[in-house]
Amino acid sequence: MSSQQNNLFKFSNLHLHLPKSAKLRSAGIYTAGALFSIGFWSLIDALIYSKTVNALDVHVTFVDWIPLICSSLGMLIVNSIEKGNLMNRDSDGFGTTGGRGGGGFGLDDGGNYVWAARIILFLGFSLLAGGVAGSFMVFILKYLMKHYSFPTLGMGVANIVCNGCVMLSCIILWISQNIEDEYSYSLAL
Repeated sequence: MSSQQNNLFKFSNLHLHLPKSAKLRSAGIYTAGALFSIGFWSLIDALIYSKTVNALDVHVTFVDWIPLICSSLGMLIVNSIEKGNLMNRDSDGFGTTGGRGGGGFGLDDGGNYVWAARIILFLGFSLLAGGVAGSFMVFILKYLMKHYSFPTLGMGVANIVCNGCVMLSCIILWISQNIEDEYSYSLAL
């Protein structure tokens, strides 16, 4: 039990080995950008449809944009944290460094810095999940509960597609940014 005592997860030796290819990294980044733009433009299309073609009183309002704002902020937060900041090799497995004191989330203590990065990453993923869940709630409360037919119902579906694409874009971009190039090296002294 002493070897398992310091591990945060049950499978501590499970590592994701990504291929080291610059072309794969570029393809992932371009795919993430394409997914983000497909999602964004699907909501823009629903907005244009609701203001020009839709004859009903139901239109895309600010309430429909709130999930996209949450998803976009979550994507920004998740992809601005480097993978190296989430793992500290000097830590004892719980994010605390052995022998060093200090409290709070001071940036001078490596373990607390790791936990601060993990909490911020969690908040980013929470915003992403909240955006997707919010798009489903807008779809259910605004479109399904009032029994609209499908051309109008398509505006709610576009909101779900938008936030789903933003979330997939975030995941693909996170994976692509953490693929190391064959020629990358560290400049740490």
